[in-house]
Amino acid sequence: MSALPLAGRRIVVTRPTGQAAGLAALIRSAGGEPLEIPALEIRELTDLAPFFAVVDRLDSFDAAIFVSRNAVRNALALMGGRRWPAHLRVATVGNGSREELESHGITGVIAPGGQADSEGLLAMQEFSAVAGKRIAIFRGEGGRTLLGDTLAVRGALVEHAPCYRRAVPAGGAALLEAAWKNGKVDAVMLSSGEGLANLLAMLGSEASRRLAGVALFVPHPRIAVEAVRKGLKRPLVAGPGDAEAIAAVVAYFSGASYN
Repeated sequence: MSALPLAGRRIVVTRPTGQAAGLAALIRSAGGEPLEIPALEIRELTDLAPFFAVVDRLDSFDAAIFVSRNAVRNALALMGGRRWPAHLRVATVGNGSREELESHGITGVIAPGGQADSEGLLAMQEFSAVAGKRIAIFRGEGGRTLLGDTLAVRGALVEHAPCYRRAVPAGGAALLEAAWKNGKVDAVMLSSGEGLANLLAMLGSEASRRLAGVALFVPHPRIAVEAVRKGLKRPLVAGPGDAEAIAAVVAYFSGASYN
C-alpha cells in the first residue's frame, strides 16, 4: 500500500483563527501534519459609525459588494436581524464569499467564475456600466482601493462600510519559533498579502533562513509577485479555496523527493 501523498510533511497554515479547520483536515487526511499558526487576526472596529452610516441607508443603494469571507461574516453579524433589502444586488469576489452569503440566505450573488479578485469582478458585464449607481462596499479597514476607485471612475457613487480590522496576531512569533524548533517545516500556506507581510514581521531577522527551502503557497499571482519582491524565492500559486489549495500542495509534493 502506497504512502499518503503528504506523509511526513509539516505544513504551516496561516489563515485567521476559525478559518483553517477545513484546510487542516484535508492536509491531515492526505497524511500531513497541519500547524495552524494565524498570520492575520480579524478584530472588531472601535468606531462602527461609518459602517452603520451605510447600513442605515442600504435601501437607497443599487448594489452591495463584499470583498471577502471576513467581510460577509463580520458585516452580517453586526447587522444582526436587520432586513436585507430585496432589490439590492449582491456581489463578491470569489466562491468562498458567495458560499458564505448563501449560507445566510442571500441568493443570486454575482461573482466572477474564474479570476477570484477585484479585477475579476470589475471585468464582469454587471459592473461595466455603473454610472449613477449607488454601490456599498463591505470590507476591512484599509486594504486595496482598486475596486472602489475603478467603480467611481466608471461613474458609480461608491461608499465603503468597514466592518473589521486586521492585526498581527499576539503570540504568533512564539508559535512560529516553536514550529521550526520542533522539526522541519516543509511548506507554509498563506491566504492574503497582509498575511505575507505579517509572517515576515513575525519571523523577523530569521525570515530568509527559515523560509529557504520551504514551499510557500499563495492564493493569487499578485501575492506571488509581492513575495518575490520581498526576496522569497519559491512562491507557488495554489488558489484561494480549500480544494484548490490542497490539490496544489499534493501535486507539488507528489513530484518532490524527500530529503
